Amino acid sequence: MERVYRQVKHAGAYNIALGVVLIVLGITLGVLNIVTGGKLLKTRKQILF
Repeated sequence: MERVYRQVKHAGAYNIALGVVLIVLGITLGVLNIVTGGKLLKTRKQILF
């Protein structure tokens, strides 16, 4: 039984670490999208369609 508890503990720690990494990645990508969009809006008069 102890072995099962240890595995569950490690799985929980892994899930928490993965969640933190995904949150940081999401925030970083969101900020980069906002910055890129701002640059595109700044130069929108030069873009021809």
